[in-house]
Order: sequence, then C-alpha cells, then structure tokens
Amino acid sequence: MRAVISSRVAEQLAAAPDPIPRTFFKQLGYLLRDLHHPSLNAKKYPEGGADIWQARITKAWRFYFKIEGDAYLITNATDHPK
Repeated sequence: MRAVISSRVAEQLAAAPDPIPRTFFKQLGYLLRDLHHPSLNAKKYPEGGADIWQARITKAWRFYFKIEGDAYLITNATDHPK
C-alpha cells in the first residue's frame, strides 16, 4: 500500500501545533504496515455511507482516509471533537 496526502492535509499539518506533524507521519508508517495496528485505532467512520476511515494521530487529533486500490487517500487531519 501507498499513501496519497491531499494538499488540504499538508496545509492542516503545517498549521498544527508540535508534535502533531511528526506524530502523524509516525502513525502513517503504522498504517502503511498494518491497518489494524493498535496505536491507530482505525475504524470506518459513519459519514453518510461514504467509505471513510478514521485513525488516531494523538488522543486529541485524528486523520481521515479512503482506501482506493493500493492507496490510502488521506483527506483530512484535524483535532477530534470530544
């Protein structure tokens, strides 16, 4: 599998506080090795029937992605509403 990071995510990570960008790339590495890595807590996100997944960056941040073919399309990275 490979990752495709949207320009939106690049902008979100550039504006995110430290250590979010570094932690995101660590978590992305886990995703590329194993979708079910415990650190990710990855799950399908119930958003209008769309095939969107959610995974953990930190306790307070999540990233969202789609699986298309052999790629994870990373579409959003944001703080997680509690």
